[in-house]
Amino acid sequence: MIVKINGDPREVPDGLTVSTLLDFLEMRNDRVAIEHNLNILPRAMWNETKVQPNDNFEIVHFVGGG
Repeated sequence: MIVKINGDPREVPDGLTVSTLLDFLEMRNDRVAIEHNLNILPRAMWNETKVQPNDNFEIVHFVGGG
């Protein structure tokens, strides 16, 4: 299925949750925030939120430093 990630269309497997989407994208889930279809998605919802065709995700990486 096709979803948008940070504005770019991406093909991803069917049946993913947001947590498994991060695994598929090889992103560490401890340093990101996710907007799903224009709403901030709480971390507690990542395991139960199913990825659907045409979903729109903005995934922001936190970077430490000084």
